Amino acid sequence: MSNPKGKYAWTATVGEKGQIVIPKQARDVFGIKPGDTLLLLGDEERGIAIPNKGAFSELFAATFDEKKGGGDL
Repeated sequence: MSNPKGKYAWTATVGEKGQIVIPKQARDVFGIKPGDTLLLLGDEERGIAIPNKGAFSELFAATFDEKKGGGDL
């Protein structure tokens, strides 16, 4: 069975310190490099999601964009 275009599935094992290793193919596909910061989103019913790196930048920009009212911290 082949994957639909652009769709992937991988597995990762959680180590003793709670760390996971992102498979090399996944790192290559998504351009994940050592030192990158990943955003983890969790939902107790649906699970954990790791959005692409651009999503973190967009969320940060939306949160702190003064034009949208997010700059008054």
